[in-house]
Amino acid sequence: MWYTDLRPDEELNTNRYFLVMLNKNKNYARMLDNEGKERTIKGLLQLKEGLLNNIPPKGVDKNLLLASWNIKNFGRLRDRTAESLFYIAEIINAFDIVALQEINGDLDHFDKIMSLLGSDWKYTISDVTEGTAGNEERFGFIYDSRRVTHSGLSGELVIPDEFISDNPIIKQLKRTPTFTGFESGWKKFSIVSLHLHPGEDSNDDGNPSDKEIRKEEVRLLMQLLELKLNRSSFEDRNLIVLGDTNLYKEDEDIVQLMNDKGFVESDGLKGKYTNTSLNQIYDRIFLHVDKYFKIGKDENGLERGGVFKLFDYVYQNTPDEISKYHELMLQHKDDPSNLTSDEAFISYFNRYWKRNQVSDHLPVWLEIETDSTQSFLTNKLALLE
Repeated sequence: MWYTDLRPDEELNTNRYFLVMLNKNKNYARMLDNEGKERTIKGLLQLKEGLLNNIPPKGVDKNLLLASWNIKNFGRLRDRTAESLFYIAEIINAFDIVALQEINGDLDHFDKIMSLLGSDWKYTISDVTEGTAGNEERFGFIYDSRRVTHSGLSGELVIPDEFISDNPIIKQLKRTPTFTGFESGWKKFSIVSLHLHPGEDSNDDGNPSDKEIRKEEVRLLMQLLELKLNRSSFEDRNLIVLGDTNLYKEDEDIVQLMNDKGFVESDGLKGKYTNTSLNQIYDRIFLHVDKYFKIGKDENGLERGGVFKLFDYVYQNTPDEISKYHELMLQHKDDPSNLTSDEAFISYFNRYWKRNQVSDHLPVWLEIETDSTQSFLTNKLALLE
C-alpha cells in the first residue's frame, strides 16, 4: 500500500507526481489536510486490526483469498473522500482477487485505488453496459500478480438468440456478466461476476415482477454456463459465479436453479447478511468445481469464508465517531439546512453518509487451497496399491 499522502504536510513538497490524493478538478489540490490525515491513519489502524482478526493470512503456495464486493456507484458518487478511498484500498489489499460490481463510467477513483495498492496489483475491467437498465455499470477484477496470474481468458456472457423464447420476459441480463480466468499454484479456474435485477415489486399491468425477471436472468445464465462447461476441457471446468445476486431470503427457488446445474453456495457464506443494514443475503459465491478444488477449513472443519463487517472498524455508529464528520456532512449534503441536531446527523450518517462513502454492501470472501499435493499423491497412491 502507498501511504505517502498520509505524511504530515510539512514532510511533503509540492511535487504532484508522487501523491495520489489530488483533485484534478481543483488544479490538483491535495484532498487531505493534516486533520484528515490523522483521522484516516487512526481509521486505517483500526481497520487493519479488524482484517487481521477476521481474514486468514496469505500463505505462500498455500492459499488464495477471493472476495466479491459491490462498491456503491463507484465512480458516479463524486463526494467520496480520500479517507474513504484509503479504507476501500486497505480492504482490497487484504485479499488476492477482488471481483467488483457497480464500477461506473468515471474511473478516477478506481485509478486512485490502483495507485494506492501499488504496481504489483493488476486489473481487468469491462466496458460499461449501456442503457438505463445497465446503469452504466462495469465489472472489474483486481488481483495481486505476486499471488495469482490472469490466464488470458476474459469475456462477456451474451445470451444467444436460440435460448430466447417467442415471448421473452428478457432477452439479455440487464448488466452483461463478465468472466475472467485465473491461475494460482495447482488451481486453474474462471470467475463469472454478475449483478442481477433488484427489487421485490410485483409490477402489475401485465409486466413481469422483479423476481420473475431475476429468475429468468438466472435461468438463461445457467443454460449458457452449462453449454460452456460441456464444451470445456476438464482442467477448465472449475467455475465460480459470484457477485451482487440481489437474491432475497424468499428466493430459494432461484438458488435451486443454480444448485440443479451443479453450482453450490460456499458454506462459509450461507445465510449471512451482506448488506449494510444486515437484513438481506444479496452477495453470494457459488462454485462448480472438481474434487481437487478445496475451500480452506478452520480448526473446527468449517469452510473459511464470510462477510467482513467493515463498519465495526470505520465510520462506526457512535456519537463521538459521527461528530468527527459533521462538517464534511454539511459540505456534501445537497440541502444541509435540516442537519441541525445530533439526531439529524446520526440519521444522515447511517442512512446516507457511510453508505455513499464506502458502500451499502459488505465484502464477502472465501479461502481457496492452492496446494493440492497431499490429496493428489494420496489419490495416486491408492491407485497403485
